[in-house]
Amino acid sequence: MKLFCGIDWAEAHHDVAIIDADGHLVAKKRITDDPAGFAELVEVLTAAGDGAEDPIPVAIETPRGLLVSALRATGRAVYAINPLAVARYRERHSVARSKSDHADAMTLAHILRVDAHLHRQLPKDSELCQAIAVLARAHQDAIWARTKAHHQLRSVLREFYPTFLAVFTDRFALGISSPEVRAVLGIAPTPAAAAKLSVSRIAAALRRAGRSRNIDPTAVELKAALRKPQLRQPLVVETAMGRQTLALLAALNTACASVMDLGQAAAEAFQQHPDYAVITSFPGLADSTGARVLAEIGDDRGRFVDARALKAYAGSAPVTRASGRSICISHRRIKNDRLANTGWVWAFAAATHLRTRPPALPTSPRTR
Repeated sequence: MKLFCGIDWAEAHHDVAIIDADGHLVAKKRITDDPAGFAELVEVLTAAGDGAEDPIPVAIETPRGLLVSALRATGRAVYAINPLAVARYRERHSVARSKSDHADAMTLAHILRVDAHLHRQLPKDSELCQAIAVLARAHQDAIWARTKAHHQLRSVLREFYPTFLAVFTDRFALGISSPEVRAVLGIAPTPAAAAKLSVSRIAAALRRAGRSRNIDPTAVELKAALRKPQLRQPLVVETAMGRQTLALLAALNTACASVMDLGQAAAEAFQQHPDYAVITSFPGLADSTGARVLAEIGDDRGRFVDARALKAYAGSAPVTRASGRSICISHRRIKNDRLANTGWVWAFAAATHLRTRPPALPTSPRTR
């Protein structure tokens, strides 16, 4: 007898429903989010007829978490159903907008019973690939957090310390995210503090940030530039905004350190993967971007049925809406945002690479 399982997950407990091929309820259970709860789930599945030869497939509304990881370890098919799709399926059975945890679990089970072929199983990625995905996504999140902290700090400096921005923006490519700029801002968070700086203190800050060339001439230039006349806030207000600046600077320092640490960890894990050489052979892909591509695509070769499916997943395939004589082709907005962002960086880097280093003619039979 063919059976289907739906799990409505929550933070402290999960509702389980198992139905047969005719849609009749076979078993239901509320389990806790702990090892004892998972043991109860296994018992319910086993009592319903679960076996190693024909494991019961499971539908759930999330692709991550300990429950999903434990289910995948059993070797059964796990389907992560989009919550918006579940809401549409729920309306097929009732228009009264009634809702309960057990009803949601039943809806998920019915989705597998009726439309399992229209939904994708969670990919069977290797454990190394899953680890790379964790690190690559965390690295990408850290970069976004650094950008946010950068903009917040810049916005505050614009309100009371624009001279600092003018002095450092043109001298350092990363602006206030550069280690040298952050080091100087740490000892001069206000115009009043900057006016008291000596060349030796500025030079020491530059050395602490890792600068090793032209330190003294740069320190002299920075001291003169920071002492130029400028508009000032009242002293009390300026002091308060200086405290705010130091708080935002601490957040930016933490974000920058996280970017460096997670980027190195992701690159080291990526270099251990068998697909490393293949992925980085493409112009524009290196350790960071290559790790992100592998993290989002995975190493399950059967995940995408064709190239168009992968393009749609990455957001590069357009969406066509046709009705009668009307045809509208538009940009795809429902996509993997992380992969789409990486694709943009990849394309830009590849175009730059090909512009500065045009492809050479093949010099050996293997290259040809």
